[in-house]
Amino acid sequence: MPGEEATSPSEGVIVNGHLEKSNSIPAEEDLFDPMCDPDNPIVVKFQDVSAAAYKIRNGIERTPCTKSVQLSALTGIDLHFKKEFLQQTGSFKERGARYTLMALTKEQKQIGVVAASAGNHALALSYHGNQLGIPVTVVMPIIAPLMKVNLCRQYGGNVIVKGADIGVSRAHALKIAKDSGMVYINGYDHPHILAGQGTMGLEIVEQVSDIDAVVIPIGGGGLIAGSALAIKSLYPSVKVIGVESERCAGFTESMKAGKVVTVGAQSTLADGLAVPTVGVNAFATARNYIDQMVTVGEEFIALAILRLVEMEKAVVEGAGATGLAAVLAGLLPELKGKRVVIPLCGGNIDTTVLGRCIERGLAADGRLCRFVVTVSDRPGGIAELCKIIAKLGVSLKDIFHERAWLTSDIFSVQAKVVVETRDWDHAMELKQALEQKYSRVIWGQNTMAEMLIQHVSSPGPLLQDLQASGDVFFRGTLDKKLMKKS
Repeated sequence: MPGEEATSPSEGVIVNGHLEKSNSIPAEEDLFDPMCDPDNPIVVKFQDVSAAAYKIRNGIERTPCTKSVQLSALTGIDLHFKKEFLQQTGSFKERGARYTLMALTKEQKQIGVVAASAGNHALALSYHGNQLGIPVTVVMPIIAPLMKVNLCRQYGGNVIVKGADIGVSRAHALKIAKDSGMVYINGYDHPHILAGQGTMGLEIVEQVSDIDAVVIPIGGGGLIAGSALAIKSLYPSVKVIGVESERCAGFTESMKAGKVVTVGAQSTLADGLAVPTVGVNAFATARNYIDQMVTVGEEFIALAILRLVEMEKAVVEGAGATGLAAVLAGLLPELKGKRVVIPLCGGNIDTTVLGRCIERGLAADGRLCRFVVTVSDRPGGIAELCKIIAKLGVSLKDIFHERAWLTSDIFSVQAKVVVETRDWDHAMELKQALEQKYSRVIWGQNTMAEMLIQHVSSPGPLLQDLQASGDVFFRGTLDKKLMKKS
């Protein structure tokens, strides 16, 4: 089985360079994980988290939890960030992975473990399995980033790439566990995983005093289950707020229904949170400790990634930035003036994806703008446009000329332009200059910044759709904020 690679979801696997027919996967009822039984969920206790903290204390980084001076000033909230992206493999997943591996029996350690993961759980198991001398097999879907696949191999994991999505990978991992006797470890719902993740909550309350609230991203629910349990057991008055991407709000819907439900998962910048069905143990453990749930849109996740790069010098993946995104979107106005801790729970983001996120963040911030303007097609027409742009100190990023489908006079050309500005005020200065010079200017159509300004001048459905009830924070003069009208 070492080195298996799937050529497609329906074909076999490549074993030692040869394509072999894949064994059939048993029926779903035969692929049962006894540690995650929907009919008998396991509720983790505070003593489990305490035991995990003692066991993993020498194998896990005690990450810093520091105040963000700039973002505190911008938001009006006393913001502290728990920097879990500084763990060796780049995420909080190491906590639960190490504790679960250390809790195995001697026989189980010899046989090894198997898991299904597209990234962080696989990395954590591979790294700590190697550290502890325990064989680790991880089944990853074909959509898993190549960087993470290669890192798992470098950490000593036996990587099998199989399945169009994580569901197929999970079925294959459960089959391997059934056939080989390996222990299957669910990355967000195994009770020991929950206990291990809860050690982050213990560290938070030790590192920051007088906390009013913690804002925790939710995917499968393991992190918030363990951390909320730890925090609320010691400080019941601390408010625990869960945040999900609006493109996959499984925990929110489960809280509404009072039981675990399955939701559709769309593509999202917070790919680590795209879990259609949250963990049954995680839900049973966390549901009584979570005070509030919110969902956040893609634009604000991108904006949060940008803010962290610029203001915190921190590279954080979409899932890890979702807590800050909720604040920037104005979803939590009641936290103004309060001391709040937000875990930045992962930093494993592909370079190409990071570039896209930064561009989207700049657009949402009003600093990357596009407009369409009709100018003279005679000599000097485009030069005059460029002169206006240059005079204001705006950077021209891209320009495209359109002649064939223009319905105005034959001596005109439509220029589609992308520019970079200092901030929103600078962009509005350019817009005003263009409208004074040209009669046909279409500015920022369908961009996030344009929709925000339209909402302020004429309240529309945008912030209602985002469930915003407070301030929307973006860069302008003195990092001003747009206030939602009542």
